[in-house]
Amino acid sequence: MNLLPSRLREGLGVGQSAIPRLTRLLAQAPTPGPFRKRERNLERTMRIALAGAGAFGEKHLDGLKNIDGVEITSIISRTAEQAAAVAAKYGAKHSSTELADALARPDVDAVILCTPTQMHAAQAIACMDAGKHVQVEIPLADSWADAQAVLDKQVETGLTCMVGHTRRFNPSHQWVHNRILAGELNIQQMDVQTYFFRRKNMNAKGEPRSWTDHLLWHHAAHTVDLFAYQAGRIVQANAIEGPHHPDLGIAMDMSIQLRSESGAICTLSLSFNNDGPLGTFFRYIGDTGTYIARYDDLVNGKEEPIDVSKVAVSMNGIELQDREFITAIREGREPNSSVGQVLDCYRVLGDLELQLNAVR
Repeated sequence: MNLLPSRLREGLGVGQSAIPRLTRLLAQAPTPGPFRKRERNLERTMRIALAGAGAFGEKHLDGLKNIDGVEITSIISRTAEQAAAVAAKYGAKHSSTELADALARPDVDAVILCTPTQMHAAQAIACMDAGKHVQVEIPLADSWADAQAVLDKQVETGLTCMVGHTRRFNPSHQWVHNRILAGELNIQQMDVQTYFFRRKNMNAKGEPRSWTDHLLWHHAAHTVDLFAYQAGRIVQANAIEGPHHPDLGIAMDMSIQLRSESGAICTLSLSFNNDGPLGTFFRYIGDTGTYIARYDDLVNGKEEPIDVSKVAVSMNGIELQDREFITAIREGREPNSSVGQVLDCYRVLGDLELQLNAVR
């Protein structure tokens, strides 16, 4: 599946001269993938169930509190005690350990899935089968086939299915994207570092995880999608990985190189071994400037701060992501970061996995 229409792909070279044309056409690109518009209901109260009340689930709940007309009605978690405690904290009337319980409730309009990666695709399909809109935290799936299956279900049901590619919503990256669409910046290279110190199976709160994280299918997904979002469809991708952890069974270090149709390139370094500054740091090298994005903050190449406080109604990328989900449902339109828009990211990840498997 192509992120860009055929009129954009035809005639594009890989040299610098193609880039301004690419950025102009990105602004005109039609919605990728089928999406049936639904009736608008802007006053509708959105009743939300959240599944996966761990570290990231609570970030969504904190963001949802700031959105008018949203009610948290159900909390699903691995243990009944955790589900009940989080439900009490955020005022949800129902809690359970079973997603099916929430899906059976008439007071649930939509579901946000913050569950383990390995459950995402099947649970997203189950939500849509139950007639619920769904936002799946990144990654959509941990295989190309499962990602395609989720899109197939969205097309079948016509429901909103959005994926939590938060980088599209961080004010720092929105600021860069707006300059690209305005024809004021063309990306020539992105240099990205995603670093954690995670030699034990812990979550962002330092608590034991019930599942194993993954550099390729989770953390690389952020950058692969963002690079395509900022520079055009990815046409070349290469990856190498370091030794696998003896207990976790995953690569602890990885290097990925990407090239887009516009000729822009991206170098991504990922590590679970980095005992130092943690997180993901993006360097945009463009024809009219260099910018460094650190989550919701942005500086130029000289480390001078750029004010992104007016880019959106919040400085919290996760809240902005949730606002887009709620608004798209109310307006009956396709959201930014819909399953159709991000699907090509998972094609690239699937190709990279085949490369890595071939040399293990």
